[in-house]
Amino acid sequence: MNNTHKIFVSIIVMLIVVGCSTKKDAFLNRNFHAVNTKYNILFNGHEALRIGLEQLNANYEDNFWEQLPIEPLKVDELAMPGLAPDTDSSPKEFERAEEKAVKAIQKHSMLIARQERNEQIDDAYLLLGKSRYYSKRFVPALEAFTYVINNYPRANLINETKIWHAKTQIRLRNEEQAIINLKRLLEDDSLKQKIFEDAHTALAMAYASLDSLDNTLYHLNKGVLITNKNKVIAKAMITKNKKNVIKPVLSTKNAEQTARNLYIIGQIYKEKGLIDSSNIAFTNIIKFNKAPRKYSVRAQIEKAKNFISREDASSAIEALEKMTKNSYNKPYLDEIYYQLGVIENSNNSEEAITYFKKSLEQSAMPNFQKELSYEAAGNYYFDKAKFAVAGAYYDSILGITTSENSKRIRSLARKRTNLNDVILYESIAKVNDSILTIAAMSIDEQTAFFTSYIEKLQAEDEKQQKVTTTGSGFFNSLGSGNKKDKSTGKWYFYNTQTLGFGEQEFRRIWGNRPLEENWRLSDKTQLNFQGNNPNPIQDIAKIDASKKYELNYYLERIPTEVSKIDSLKQERNNSYYKLGVIYKEQFNEYDLAIDKLESVLLFTPNEKI
Repeated sequence: MNNTHKIFVSIIVMLIVVGCSTKKDAFLNRNFHAVNTKYNILFNGHEALRIGLEQLNANYEDNFWEQLPIEPLKVDELAMPGLAPDTDSSPKEFERAEEKAVKAIQKHSMLIARQERNEQIDDAYLLLGKSRYYSKRFVPALEAFTYVINNYPRANLINETKIWHAKTQIRLRNEEQAIINLKRLLEDDSLKQKIFEDAHTALAMAYASLDSLDNTLYHLNKGVLITNKNKVIAKAMITKNKKNVIKPVLSTKNAEQTARNLYIIGQIYKEKGLIDSSNIAFTNIIKFNKAPRKYSVRAQIEKAKNFISREDASSAIEALEKMTKNSYNKPYLDEIYYQLGVIENSNNSEEAITYFKKSLEQSAMPNFQKELSYEAAGNYYFDKAKFAVAGAYYDSILGITTSENSKRIRSLARKRTNLNDVILYESIAKVNDSILTIAAMSIDEQTAFFTSYIEKLQAEDEKQQKVTTTGSGFFNSLGSGNKKDKSTGKWYFYNTQTLGFGEQEFRRIWGNRPLEENWRLSDKTQLNFQGNNPNPIQDIAKIDASKKYELNYYLERIPTEVSKIDSLKQERNNSYYKLGVIYKEQFNEYDLAIDKLESVLLFTPNEKI
């Protein structure tokens, strides 16, 4: 048995030694190198490429507010041959995939009599080209693809290689040659369905690079439909559902690219003003079961944007509301609520601001959608002439935007700057109007007014005190197992003394404020923007929190001197006049301007005003 075992091992060793030769065109040699190439080196290379693509896609974020690129690969600049851009952050896995491809070619290529005998080598060159392509080193990638086309014309992957060769030419801005090559490829009637789709998608890339929308549309449509055997005519297969409605059969060979192409088709049709065609494309995505959710959800949103009639708006609201109840749509709730707000705002509905606020609540981090929601909320309050609140929302945009130099942000910044004077004069006018109204009352009316006001303050404070007491009990119960006095706990909310002091200090500065967005903005608080110096007379409006329950405190602060009242009137009249001019000249708000200027005339101002 020992001798037999030794003989068997010797035979295996001899076969391996003989098979290792890349110069001998024998069955054993060809299969030995093909198997080693495919299941050893190339397997690891393809795994590295797959992981690299996953990392690349994870770091790539589409801007769905603009037309999507057909291929999701961001390229800022072309690299020099053999070098990646200095700013490139491509995953290192592409380098590993390239190393594996080179190793497979160097160790297992069987180029004998000018013919490659290892059928896996063309796959190695394709892997080599893809690795360089995704690393944005397009010149060396083109060299790899060209080598296969010139030297392995009958390779199994020759058609796929030709498509990648054309895509690389597009990246190198040689679109015309890429179009010629791809059209020549499509003349082959025996192409597999996936090759047919990929070729048309690549053609769409070329025409998109040339800004030819019609040709881009044509080839995108070709790339998403399953076609019949006659590739020259390329008629789309159709089926009929139970309602006898004809619909296209979408390709599932590459569901991601099919959904992406359909989305771009919808965007282009919308840009061309063909809303019905746009809606058809987005509807196809919604009904395409294999479409990634990022496309299907946004397709529904885009379809909602295309509403024309009031009936369309109602249907869009119903569809979007239904989407908010689906837990799988949670990552997209900010966009869904925003679109609901846009539709309601177009109908002049008060629900619009509710949806805009919900959109902001669902925005986990600063992004373009959050900017849009802030802007929409700001515009809503601006249109309602609530300029202080509008200004706060505009400030939020300027605080999170990463595109300070864009035309949109510069325009918004100018609008926000112009609001400073509006907010200041509106505040002065409102405060002075209130003081003058109270000053014109009789003593009995003033007493009744402030008595009612104090009672209201006391009721609100008592209600707030109950909430605070309940909250303190809750926090104390959390540490009931601890024998130490909770008033001396180290954590802020366990220390009732510190907690109580903090609450008093907050009320002293801010008063009773509801827990809501932009809680700092209140009719009771004066807004003092940098560079603005309100008249000291407005100090009358300030309240000492320690005396807020004393009736005489309020009655004594009512101005009675004629000079002080005249000063308040003059300041108010001046504010109304300036507001009228600002609304007319800066914001083209003519109705608001008329209202302010007519009010000035009713106040019997001085002759100059």
